[in-house]
Amino acid sequence: MSAHSEGVWQAGWRRFKADRVGLVSMVVVLAFLALIAAAALRLVAADWQTEVGVPNAPPGFLGPRAAQATGAVEQPKGPNVDLSDIDPLAPRYAEWAEAAKRYRSTETPRAETLPLGGDRLGRDVLSKAIKGTEISVFVGVLAALLATLIGTLLGALSGYFGGKIGDFLEWVYNVFTAIPDILLIFAFAAVFGRGIGTVVLILGLVGWTGLYRQVRAEFMKHRSREYVRAAEAIGAGHGVRMFRHILPNVSHVVLVRMSLLVVGFIKSEVILSYLGLGVPVDQVSWGTMLADAQSELILGYWWQLAAATAFMAVFVTAFSLMADAWRDALDPKLRGLE
Repeated sequence: MSAHSEGVWQAGWRRFKADRVGLVSMVVVLAFLALIAAAALRLVAADWQTEVGVPNAPPGFLGPRAAQATGAVEQPKGPNVDLSDIDPLAPRYAEWAEAAKRYRSTETPRAETLPLGGDRLGRDVLSKAIKGTEISVFVGVLAALLATLIGTLLGALSGYFGGKIGDFLEWVYNVFTAIPDILLIFAFAAVFGRGIGTVVLILGLVGWTGLYRQVRAEFMKHRSREYVRAAEAIGAGHGVRMFRHILPNVSHVVLVRMSLLVVGFIKSEVILSYLGLGVPVDQVSWGTMLADAQSELILGYWWQLAAATAFMAVFVTAFSLMADAWRDALDPKLRGLE
């Protein structure tokens, strides 16, 4: 028999490795994080703003579009019709067309197709989706971590100590929940302006309330249990009892709530970027891609919408499944069944 008992996180990791769905989901999430790191280091998608293809270039598997009409006005038929009588500039059209050909010949040829298509300016949708993944996931995860930190800390203080500290934190909670989240987001956005850091701060300050209530209830339930009283008996301080003994036993609640916050904050970033209150205009995210795709979809150019939706769906699904697997691995009730 081992001289040391298995720790909470060691037991959780052992149980997590037995969950194949959770393990595969974690690999997918880590692959996205590696892609984000590569984009941040400009190893991939560094030229996402470059117009490398023709406007609305189709995906490579669809092939190039059929030649479209140039929009030139057909000359009127008839023996007595003089085109210069209709348009005084008509004699110059041929000259201007030849001059335009000379200028176009010096430009870099644009691709007729791109791997996942192009947008209305000819930018590569795949590069935009990779760069958008960096911005959207960064905003969603960092804002969720901020909200989780605030909600966990305040919930732990309120649930563990109670009394005047708990009453004050309950008053703060009631103030935030009395106003709809979307109105708080718009109010903070109007005050702080737009920007990636601003979006993270706004979502973090608005999204902690739900986690606070759950953590507070869990700490109120655990603070009087035997293992906490035993820690108190051997001289453990409040901080040790709160964050070394109680917090690991409620971490499954925190993880599940954080996964929901990541998903919700990515959606909030989409809404803010669509309304012009999100990421700056010189950046791209899944939200700005979906906003751009709205006008393209009417014309039948669906590939930017499909790329942004596919990237978002894969990441969100994998992250949610991974969080669920960690919740099951760390749940003390399930550990007790072993």
